[in-house]
Amino acid sequence: MPCIQTKVNVGISPEKEETLKKELGNVIALIPGKSESWLMLTFEDNCRIAFQGNSQEPAAFVEVKIFGKAPDSAYDALTAEITKILGRELGVSAKRIYVKYEEVQHWGWNGGNF
Repeated sequence: MPCIQTKVNVGISPEKEETLKKELGNVIALIPGKSESWLMLTFEDNCRIAFQGNSQEPAAFVEVKIFGKAPDSAYDALTAEITKILGRELGVSAKRIYVKYEEVQHWGWNGGNF
C-alpha cells in the first residue's frame, strides 16, 4: 500500500506522466514487500514552489507513504532513484528535490483497514 505524491513547478505532459508512472512503478520494489500492484501515484504539476528563495528553476517535493516499516537502506535507494527519474524526465536537479517518507500504521482500502 504505497503512495507516491509528486509536486513539481514544471509541466508534466501526458507522455511524461506515463513514463513517470512506469518508472516509479518499477522502483517502488526497492522497498521490501512493495510493488506496483498496490501503488497509488498522484502528480501535481505547475505548482508554485520556491526552494532557497528561487522559484524560477525546476523543483520538486515528493511524499512517499507506506503501510508498515522499511529499512533506511531501502529509503536511501528509493531517494536515489526518484531523483534520477525526476532529473531525467522533468529536468529537476537532485539538489532541488525533497523526498519525505511516512510510515503508516493504519491504512484503509475497500471499506476496511489493513
